Amino acid sequence: MDRKIMAELTTWKDSPRRKPLLLQGARQVGKTYAIKEFARREFESVVYVDLERDERVAAEFASDLTPQRIIAALELHSGQRIVPGRTLIVLDEVQGAPRGLTALKYLCDDAPEFHVIAAGSILGVALMRKHVAYPVGKVDVLRMLPLDFEEFCWALDKRLVADAIRTSFADATPMPLHRDTLALYRAYLVCGGMPEAVRDYADSRDLMAPRRIHDQLDTTYIADMARYADPMETVRIMAVWRTMAAQLFKENRKFRYNLVTQGARASQYETPLAWLEAASLVGRCSRIETGRAPLAASLAADDFKIYLADTGLLCTRLGASPRLLLADDPSSGQFRGALAENYVMQHLVSAGLKPYYWGKNGAAEIDFVVETREGEVVPIEVKSGDNVRSRSLAIFRDRYHPRRAVRLSTRNFGSEGGVTSVPLYAAFALDML
Repeated sequence: MDRKIMAELTTWKDSPRRKPLLLQGARQVGKTYAIKEFARREFESVVYVDLERDERVAAEFASDLTPQRIIAALELHSGQRIVPGRTLIVLDEVQGAPRGLTALKYLCDDAPEFHVIAAGSILGVALMRKHVAYPVGKVDVLRMLPLDFEEFCWALDKRLVADAIRTSFADATPMPLHRDTLALYRAYLVCGGMPEAVRDYADSRDLMAPRRIHDQLDTTYIADMARYADPMETVRIMAVWRTMAAQLFKENRKFRYNLVTQGARASQYETPLAWLEAASLVGRCSRIETGRAPLAASLAADDFKIYLADTGLLCTRLGASPRLLLADDPSSGQFRGALAENYVMQHLVSAGLKPYYWGKNGAAEIDFVVETREGEVVPIEVKSGDNVRSRSLAIFRDRYHPRRAVRLSTRNFGSEGGVTSVPLYAAFALDML
């Protein structure tokens, strides 16, 4: 299964300013597979340890952290020599030995010739704990996400489809087989991008098959909540987690603490929500008050929406039948709208863009606003169907005069009234903005 992270790992390996790498991401998002495949392609050997499972190796990080001693201990435990430039050292589930993070500082300073990757599913949560010291300035960081729609196409042997989408996006020309590609997009919404779910769907072409994987993942995430938080905090984390879908399917998708439990206050649930973000299970999209760069300067921090990391998990948690999407049932408009927003949020993050939303006194709202690497502000409207009328986008454009605006919908590529039409399936190509 090809993953885009492989190119980023290769860039890291070849960088003359390389530091030990921290690879973060939700559990079962494919980190271990990617690291092992990367090691197979790029190195002569790999020393791999799981610091949650192997307590003997984890114990080596409890005392002396000098690189010479750590390298020697890893050689003894693995039974193989570690050769600079030829051997990849992998410290998986590094939160199992918190001082393993501290060791990265010394490896960076005193042994930069070694290639070291530390990974962890709950690494972000571990870093929230006061007794875990983050090696500031001494590590490179990559974040691994579920497969995006382009990677989904690759997994289904439809690389030509993905390539044609990028070509149509770049040239602003209609996509051939548009309706067939929309059907593939809807299949992605139900399946999602968790690797095992995609593999099950690729093998069976049955959209009910991934639900078993999603249910297992949900159980695993809940177990992590109980394992890595104190009892009171666990109860609150689970309460927030259970309301995620309901929060999205309100007409106004702004996150509301009183939907978690009656009378809930931000002071009670800010930390549980931050826990879910740190575990890479949800993503936050905050409101901005103006549409001028830099966007972060007008942040309204108390107003935000929360999206799940994966649309497949969202569909399964709702118990939603694939028919609601595949049959284009008009009665499911609100469901499809929320799901399309969640999908676009995932792909903006995957594209390396920081999403915000813009709203003004309840009179107008833009689903997403991003700032490109060149500092250009681009409003992005999301429509789950082909009815693309949008008073809010007109208000935003009249007020801030962006050079371009994007509307994602089920329409083909095109342009109308200064707004670029992009099919929903092409959201991954927004990395070309």
